[in-house]
Amino acid sequence: MTVRRCATLLISAIGSGQGKTTATAALARYHRNRGRRVRVFKTGPDFLDPMILRQASGHPVETLDLWVTGEEDARRRLYRAAGDADLILVEGVMGLFDGRPSSADLAERLGLPVLAVISGQAMAQTFGAVAHGLVSFRPTVPIAGVLANRVSGPRHYELLTESLPAGVTPFGYLPAAAELTLPSRHLGLVQAAEIADLDERLEAAAQRLVWTASDLPTPVDFTPVGEPELPRCLQGWRIAVARDAAFAFIYQANLDLLAAMGAELRFFSPLADDRLPAADAVYLPGGYPELHLATLAAQRALIADLAAHQAAGRPLLAECGGMLFLLERLTDVQGQGAAMAGLLPGEARMRSRLAALGPQEVALPEGVLRGHTYHHSEVATPLAPLVRARCPNGRPTAEAVYRVGRLTASYVHLYFPSNPRAVARLFRPD
Repeated sequence: MTVRRCATLLISAIGSGQGKTTATAALARYHRNRGRRVRVFKTGPDFLDPMILRQASGHPVETLDLWVTGEEDARRRLYRAAGDADLILVEGVMGLFDGRPSSADLAERLGLPVLAVISGQAMAQTFGAVAHGLVSFRPTVPIAGVLANRVSGPRHYELLTESLPAGVTPFGYLPAAAELTLPSRHLGLVQAAEIADLDERLEAAAQRLVWTASDLPTPVDFTPVGEPELPRCLQGWRIAVARDAAFAFIYQANLDLLAAMGAELRFFSPLADDRLPAADAVYLPGGYPELHLATLAAQRALIADLAAHQAAGRPLLAECGGMLFLLERLTDVQGQGAAMAGLLPGEARMRSRLAALGPQEVALPEGVLRGHTYHHSEVATPLAPLVRARCPNGRPTAEAVYRVGRLTASYVHLYFPSNPRAVARLFRPD
């Protein structure tokens, strides 16, 4: 295998709310409209931003994270993309230096040039001071330049960029416009499928993007990384996977791994389907069950199928929203509740505040897996946890993992490639 070269940018900012996703989506659609093959990645655990970025680029969006996925996994995915792309974009998480590991750590470790998105709203020459701070804080981080967001026009852009420090390139700007804003709710952006005019918004962002830099950024060299040998221990194993507006928080890498190990994936919609597909195992990922209480409560045939599946001792993995659906009752933030599947004793209530956030490592009997947690609900159950997860950053967040027979449930969104053999044992314990 040979070294591959591809123009690459890691899109970061001084913090959340600066417009990273809008900027990344605008850049992806801008270059895609010019006939270029664009591949987009997301730094850190996230399900919602990748939905938007997939629509903007026309290709699935994968996750890069030095802890959850690992450096070798990140290098492998970038190398694959470099063989089939004219431009690679990586959207960062939070602010450039926030978190352990941070977007800056990823950029420095993998040599990814950073394009810093800075909101120019209500600002002029101080824009240059902010850029100077980003560049000088950790000089080993390769910052290529800045993209101004929420700019009122060409003259405002001149005021913003005239004080930039030497060596910091102004790449362009996005104007301040309501039609470029992406709607959000308590967990982040609204799911792409729920935004009726998403494509129009993406086109508007691409058309209104003012790109003042050279056509494409400087190429980055990606060295080859060997492909892992995966066991085919799920050959012929049927796994029913819930996937709809209520259960959409699924890493594409998880599905790819199951298929690579030989599993036959059978997708179903708890919101639309009245029966569970014939399957040897079931995967209920996270999502927004609290937004569909009445519909889910009415799916008595599906709930009976899930109960029969559990009673037969077949594996069932439920993550976050999937776990909430399996409880006896779920109540939304307005106090409206409904009976759920009842496969797990207890209930959950949505809260207006964030209940837990952060990376998690889970030592299950099947093996150690990594993932993350992010939720606004609280569970009350008489069940004793099988184990508790561990937060590598020393935070007190330690999510409980519950097991009833072959049913495994927790708030943790597992990243399956972190331990393929453990995943295989979860879904096919024999």
